[in-house]
Amino acid sequence: MSRMLLIARREFLAYAKTVGFWLSLLAFPLFAVLGGALPALMKHAEPMRAVAVVDETPAGSGVAEAVRQALAAEQTRADIAALRMAAVPEAGPAGGDRVRQIAERDGFAAGLAALKTEAPRAAEGFKTPRRSFELVKTPADLAAAAPGEARDALARRYVGDDAPKAERLNAVVFLTEAEGKPAARVWAHRATDDVVEDAVREALKGANRSRVFVAGGIDPAVVTQAERFRPEVSVFSPRAVSGGEVSFRDKLPVVVGLAVGFILWSLIITGASILLNSVMEEKSNKILEVLLSSASATEILAGKVLGVALLTLAILLAWGGIGAVGLIAAMPEMARDVGSVLLTDGLFVYFLLFLVGGYLMYAVLFAAIGAFCDTPRDAQTLMGPIMMVLIVPILVMQMAIRTPDAMVVKIMSLIPPFTPFVMAARAPSGPPLIEIIGGLVGMFLFAAVMVWAAGRAFRAGALSDVKLSWKSFIGAVAGR
Repeated sequence: MSRMLLIARREFLAYAKTVGFWLSLLAFPLFAVLGGALPALMKHAEPMRAVAVVDETPAGSGVAEAVRQALAAEQTRADIAALRMAAVPEAGPAGGDRVRQIAERDGFAAGLAALKTEAPRAAEGFKTPRRSFELVKTPADLAAAAPGEARDALARRYVGDDAPKAERLNAVVFLTEAEGKPAARVWAHRATDDVVEDAVREALKGANRSRVFVAGGIDPAVVTQAERFRPEVSVFSPRAVSGGEVSFRDKLPVVVGLAVGFILWSLIITGASILLNSVMEEKSNKILEVLLSSASATEILAGKVLGVALLTLAILLAWGGIGAVGLIAAMPEMARDVGSVLLTDGLFVYFLLFLVGGYLMYAVLFAAIGAFCDTPRDAQTLMGPIMMVLIVPILVMQMAIRTPDAMVVKIMSLIPPFTPFVMAARAPSGPPLIEIIGGLVGMFLFAAVMVWAAGRAFRAGALSDVKLSWKSFIGAVAGR
């Protein structure tokens, strides 16, 4: 036991003392924060596009005005959506919905006032989101030019690189009609920039819808009122925490289960890869032979698995601690809900058992493979099939979000190599206790078999120079 612990300590410190380990430990939270902030930074850095609209439709068609109104309404919806998102971290999803409802009913200013009531801290730093484009006055010569090549030539000049910076436009939109329906030609400064194109396309769809309704004898005011309608849909379920209406709290367990499954998958891949590389390096440098002179193959294998397990546990605690502090600071209400989910129905215990069983299964397997290898190329013989096996639960876990009781999900959650991942995603949905216990029993029995088989293969690989192959690996497990 003491030799196993010494090997575990050596394995842990061999990585924990390196600069790369600490950089990797801190890099994940940094990139996670950066990944969350990147869309906002990109949106903020996106240039404001100056867009001119030229009406070439028949007089009295009203298409140009309808398009302008539709574009303005779309930008207003984006502003209201930003109000809701600003309120959610402090006031929760329900508070954000209240802000959105007030803004849609009474206008953006009323929504901003509601944000100050629902989420005072968020309101202090709230800024109206930068708009992707702005409608500007059409240049006089462009508006006066005759439709056709002359007008297109002017549009080409205004959106081209040769136009003076003060006069340059990012897009010129010519509103036309094709077969009696609204259409448009868009001259854009960049051929790959489709922001204005998409906005105009949606505006034309709304304008055509309004024209059809008005042509059918429906009052335009009624059409406008209908366009503003946003249905409020309430969902109820006997499984809801309240016993009635479904809230975000009821959907959170499935999200947490899926997140745990992905974290478990990442940690197993990380820890198993560390074991594989460690054993390969020590075998190629003859260090493994020195260790075998002082400890048994079983003690070395167990010590290495334990050492890397402590290493991955340290990573998990560090990432979990940083995530918990960030969540409590930014979204205290959601943090309470996540804590409640983990402490409900023994989910935290289940997650811990799945982590232990899943890590044990794959760690000993990767260590045994490493004992047969001198270079990473040698390991590719068996690593390919194993990685294909590990891709399967990623696909099934996504299915478990909506249909945790689907037959394929149930079956996959009871197959030991997939159990720790799929059952972690299923557990929050409340599967029968017998299935959870059956999955755990099957997983640990399979893990015991893996430990026995990997121990034999590790011993044989560490004591021989046989190259890795399916035949040599299976022969070592069989004792041949």
